[in-house]
Amino acid sequence: MAQFSVNASRFDPYKNFKFRVRWDGRYVAGISKVGALKRTTEVVDHREGGDPSSVRRSPGQTRFEPITLERGVTHDAEFERWANKVWSYGKGLGSESSLQDFRKDIALDFFNEAGQLVLRYLIYRCWVSEYQALPELDASGNAVAIETTKLENEGWARDHDVQEPTEPTIDEEPG
Repeated sequence: MAQFSVNASRFDPYKNFKFRVRWDGRYVAGISKVGALKRTTEVVDHREGGDPSSVRRSPGQTRFEPITLERGVTHDAEFERWANKVWSYGKGLGSESSLQDFRKDIALDFFNEAGQLVLRYLIYRCWVSEYQALPELDASGNAVAIETTKLENEGWARDHDVQEPTEPTIDEEPG
């Protein structure tokens, strides 16, 4: 069976460096790294009294791992604004959290080397459980300052409305 249905001559899997994250209807600027989408289903062992001495196994609860987003520090306060909806310093008793809108559904768009959308994952009911405004600073260092946010979520699913695009060949005229 071919790995790609539309581009049957494609051999290589997609690369992991072309992606964008979208929430509130727009792409978030500067995200350079997204943690893995991972889920784990617990195993429930059970055995009937009359069974042989072997254990049967069945699926139990499924957990979705938190997703970490990283980007270089800039003046864009998008990460901080969302983190402040979960908890904000100095807002006064009872006003530290915005319980009405601290969760967001987000989309992770994944592109091929030509910049065509090839996959989309929808991640549901996310909220910020950790926010790092600045990394450890080092006067002798030579690195980009990275801002990090950790998103708890209640599940994700592939958006099957996004279909494999026909990839352009090098001899095609730009259109």
